[in-house]
Amino acid sequence: MPPVLWLGILSDWTVYSVIVPVIPFQIERMGYSDVSGLTGWLLFAFSIGTVVLTPPIAILSERYRNRQVPLICGQLGIIAAQILFMESPTYWPMIIARILQGFSSSVVWVVGLALVCDTIHENSIGRHFGLAMSGAALGTVIGPPVSGALYTAYGFRAPFIFGIIFSAVDLVGRLLVIERKHALRWGIDPAALPAQEADAEKEGETSVPSSGEKNDKDNDDDQSSTPQSSDIVTLEQKDAEAIAVLPTSLEKHRELSLLETANKLMRSRRALATCACALLYAIVLALQEPVLPLHMQAIWNYDSTKVGLVYMGFILPGMISSIIGGWLVDKRGPAIVGAIAVAFSMPWFGLLILDKSAGLFIAMFALSSLGFTSLLTVINTELSSATRMLEGVGFAHTYGVQNMANGLGSAVGPIISGQLYDHLGDGWTVVSALLVAIAGIATVIIVCCFEEETLLSRMRRQKPEESTIKEALPEA
Repeated sequence: MPPVLWLGILSDWTVYSVIVPVIPFQIERMGYSDVSGLTGWLLFAFSIGTVVLTPPIAILSERYRNRQVPLICGQLGIIAAQILFMESPTYWPMIIARILQGFSSSVVWVVGLALVCDTIHENSIGRHFGLAMSGAALGTVIGPPVSGALYTAYGFRAPFIFGIIFSAVDLVGRLLVIERKHALRWGIDPAALPAQEADAEKEGETSVPSSGEKNDKDNDDDQSSTPQSSDIVTLEQKDAEAIAVLPTSLEKHRELSLLETANKLMRSRRALATCACALLYAIVLALQEPVLPLHMQAIWNYDSTKVGLVYMGFILPGMISSIIGGWLVDKRGPAIVGAIAVAFSMPWFGLLILDKSAGLFIAMFALSSLGFTSLLTVINTELSSATRMLEGVGFAHTYGVQNMANGLGSAVGPIISGQLYDHLGDGWTVVSALLVAIAGIATVIIVCCFEEETLLSRMRRQKPEESTIKEALPEA
């Protein structure tokens, strides 16, 4: 299932990023003033569709234990939204199209991520999320330069025709999805680990837990439920072991009401922390979207095509860091990887205020992405681990809440940056300072709240141990 999710995220971000380089210029050509503000409201409309309509997606997907049908319906909605946006004669139909696109886009981020958790063993889920999240980076690489070039050469409709074709290819992939519940009927459990990989993972867990959530009892359970030799290929030999390998939302639990589910999520430190980081992550990305093209046009006279190429400097390092970050999360845990990655991005966000050289600006832009973009992989892996600790709560529930947080961040970010840029003399400097502050807050949340035993707790425990060792050493 990861290839399908990768293609879905690639398609979603390609279609989404089509709007970034061309919309400000199109709004200006249509005769509107306050271009950055109107661009921000278009991005806000997308987020409204995400926030308001995510809950029914999550609830229905868990209630009916179905992933494929929502994925197909969501993709059809994205195609319809692009057609409506492309044919909009004025500004307001664009708003409606963006709301529809936000709703449809939510499906891949809620149902698609839940599908991966259903079908991938938890000990290797970080690397699969890293690969899937690289689709977001690649989609953002493809979208802006292609849409900018098509807009310049063929006009406003051309980028959207490209997006519709891309979405149709993704629709074929969703039609080919085989869910875990269907695979089990054929005697195959995609959630099981190969024997040699299971042995390696067990050895790694004895030294460094991958997500920090397992206690001794959980480890005993894992050892008794891990499949041996070839029993992961078919379920005829040891059905119980193969099914027990991965707790998923397909297992039989008492179905919680909406209020009970919300109560469990609100009482989970780890779930709240990951959703808070998802909110901050979305704000950081959304702060830059409406004002970066205008800033580069004002300082270096860049047009839509050049702005699209600049986005490649931001996204390509992020694509690499997502893949590497996912592998490191499986080995070292999400807290340490996330804290280092986000802290690394902070100085580069601050240096974006420098405007002496376009090349230097692009380099700092790329370095900020190298650290911050991997946060998305860290968040998804940590939330998957936290969900497994909440009995009766499904993956679609938790990823639905995360998607709402992401949508809220995407909603407020463009409005904040658009207003700052329009009404302050040096709005870009203020936006850059805000990026640094948000990255700092995210780092604190990761250190204090991620994993069952937080990174802060481990650091505090390590200090007394070091002092005890020093006291035990004989004086020279």
